[in-house]
Amino acid sequence: MPYARARSGIDLSGDAWQWWDAAAQSGRYDRSPRPRAGSVLVFMRTQRNRTGHLSVVTRVVSAREIRVDHANWASGGNRGRVARDQPVVDVSPDNDWSLVRVWYPPVSGLGRSNYPTFGFIHGGRLMAAAH
Repeated sequence: MPYARARSGIDLSGDAWQWWDAAAQSGRYDRSPRPRAGSVLVFMRTQRNRTGHLSVVTRVVSAREIRVDHANWASGGNRGRVARDQPVVDVSPDNDWSLVRVWYPPVSGLGRSNYPTFGFIHGGRLMAAAH
């Protein structure tokens, strides 16, 4: 969460999955099922992903593909690292970004798992990434 907060400028706290409701309660941020650069994609918590996850949208490629920067997506030796310009693909039946697949660096491709999401929080600003 610290990475998403610093990178997006969206000032929320709590576990990643809690950001969705926190954005509405704050009154400072808009939420929607449509991505745009600088918004944060909020992943729901699941049995495998107990705190949810946050990805910062860096660009919209198409109606069903975005690129994101995020931290702590990988496991093992890659845990804790920041991944930049990673593809995320909408696989939801209604094209509403409620279910996605995420690039998984260890296999150099999209992972096989589908992840449920709440949608996108807007209102931040995309901060320059430090390399």
